[in-house]
Amino acid sequence: MPTDPPGGDGGERGPEPLRSEPGSLLEHVSVAVFGIDDEGLIRYWGPGARNLFGHEAAEVLTGPAAALFPESEPGAAARLVERARTLGYWRVRLPVRHRDGTVFDCGFRVFPVAGAEDDSVIMGLASRSDELDRVKTNLSFLDALFETCPIGLVMLDEELRYVHLNQALADMDGIPVAEHLGRHMADVMITSDDGEYRRMLRGVARDGRPVVGTLVGLRTSGHPDRDQVRSVSFFPLSGAGDTRRGVGGLLIDVTDRERAILEATSARRRLALLDRAAGHIGTTLDVEVTARELVEVVVPDFCDGSVVELVEWMDENEDFDPELPLFTRRIASGTVLDAPAVELVSGLREVTYPPGSGIHQMLSSGRPICVRVDEDFVSRTVVHRQRGRLLMESGLVRILIAPLIARGTVQGLAMFGRSAARPDFAEQDLGLAGELASRAALCLDNARLYSRVQDIALTLQRSLLPTAPAAGPHVDIAHRYLPGGRGTEVGGDWYDAGTLPDDRVALVVGDVMGHGVPAAAAMGRLRITAKALSRHTRDPRALLEELDACAQDVGIEWATCAYLLYDARTGRAVIANAGHPPPLVRHPDGTIETLAEGLGVPLGVGGVPFASIEVELPEGATVALYTDGLIEARGRDIDTGLDALREELRGPMGSLEEAADRILSNLLPDTATDDTVLVLARVRRAR
Repeated sequence: MPTDPPGGDGGERGPEPLRSEPGSLLEHVSVAVFGIDDEGLIRYWGPGARNLFGHEAAEVLTGPAAALFPESEPGAAARLVERARTLGYWRVRLPVRHRDGTVFDCGFRVFPVAGAEDDSVIMGLASRSDELDRVKTNLSFLDALFETCPIGLVMLDEELRYVHLNQALADMDGIPVAEHLGRHMADVMITSDDGEYRRMLRGVARDGRPVVGTLVGLRTSGHPDRDQVRSVSFFPLSGAGDTRRGVGGLLIDVTDRERAILEATSARRRLALLDRAAGHIGTTLDVEVTARELVEVVVPDFCDGSVVELVEWMDENEDFDPELPLFTRRIASGTVLDAPAVELVSGLREVTYPPGSGIHQMLSSGRPICVRVDEDFVSRTVVHRQRGRLLMESGLVRILIAPLIARGTVQGLAMFGRSAARPDFAEQDLGLAGELASRAALCLDNARLYSRVQDIALTLQRSLLPTAPAAGPHVDIAHRYLPGGRGTEVGGDWYDAGTLPDDRVALVVGDVMGHGVPAAAAMGRLRITAKALSRHTRDPRALLEELDACAQDVGIEWATCAYLLYDARTGRAVIANAGHPPPLVRHPDGTIETLAEGLGVPLGVGGVPFASIEVELPEGATVALYTDGLIEARGRDIDTGLDALREELRGPMGSLEEAADRILSNLLPDTATDDTVLVLARVRRAR
């Protein structure tokens, strides 16, 4: 190959055959590749050119190549073109100008590359002179590149037969260099792209358009069992000088890189899935909602179908016995596959697994397992033949089974299935499934424990509230108690009514701050105390003072209460209020009166005397007692709610039972979260 002798100025001197030291070029020299047409315009700009000159491709393509040289070198670009055309290959050193304005020397090698008609270019290879000097000034650049480059280099003739290649490519192919020569490229590189790779190379040879960095998946006849991914770049060989026409190429084995990219992408997806799971699983204290949230997180991002099942233990302290059948209850399912899979995951609620099943295998180890859906797995795991046939026809080919274990107790299991369209579960997927199952299991256990406490509190509260308040002949009563919506604990709302001597009737309603068993127990204390005190005191203020002392004695920090004492002989009522929403009175003509508004401080505060007011209740008047759950809701302040209740009371009353249902239906949203009490009492005079 023509070169300049050491110390040459790159001018007219003839070439001498010099060889470089093996391995030195790529270790010390960075090569910029660019193309210039006959008009002196830049037609190709490789990544190395961007690094050497500092210009991005978009800044210089179709622009004058003269911009690469300082003003002290006028006509340098035109000289490169002219000498390359004249000599076929030219080597020279010239100063160049970097984008930032700095000037440094570069060694150039230029040669013509023929493309389509009237579309040939001068291809230039440039490197910093100081880097070339470190290698040696007599380095034969292209020889060393071909001899020592770890990148596969190849020359193909116009029929795509091997003319020359380096050892790196021979090693990639698994075939000695000599056995390549004269063979057609398709005899060595085996692709499954219907000939697209071969057509691409023919296009380079025919049209002269290079291809850069194209990824190709292939196997070779030397490594027929090894999948490879290569990044290939090809350019046409023009036949200038004594070179042959055809195609030149650079081939890089990027199999490991692509595999690493895929693995990194999978890792990012797994992390994103865990992050999404942390935000979406366990948003409520509801077992079935939590299970559905797990399914929604994994389908379809992680698998094609999933189910969540709880183990039906006879006793929660029961140990798992692999010799006994296992009974589960399926509480959530989902799939993106067709009908058989839909029926498979959702068509069964109660599931039985025989001893020796895949589920028993998973629970025995306590770790996620991955199984293949085949006749052996189906026969050992599925009891009913029809269900087994559904599984075989569902399209699922692999199932990952993970235990739901929380606080050392097996809560249930989660199954994740994939079809043949997805890759098999990897080892990292088992870890991900285990992490998802652990998160879900803890949330399920919290929901289970909460449900138990909720049931206890609700049972306690209902046992402490009156089922049929005894109001006597002078007061008709309709009463309602509604616990808060699912996902909230029961509160301390309470009410009572009772007849007293001398045709008197006591009505009371209250609310203890807090939720759960403590609030229900505190409510019970106050209700029983109020009922006992009402039989021995005629002064509502004194009754609230005793309730306040009781609240302080038992540690109730905050509770409200409204107490109304009605005398049927006089039609008068005395009302005392301890910070509770005010009672309302609907007069027979439809007017609404508010009683004891802003009167008194809550129970448990202590040190503040209570006041009372006395009003007359006409025959047929209706008193409404209630708790704040009726008039206060998210997005609505208490005054707005109180106005809405007044409006409901203004309408025709009719039956108190019907009126109570209508008021609750109209005022309470479906999303109500607080307990609600409503007592409607219609008064009559004693005759």
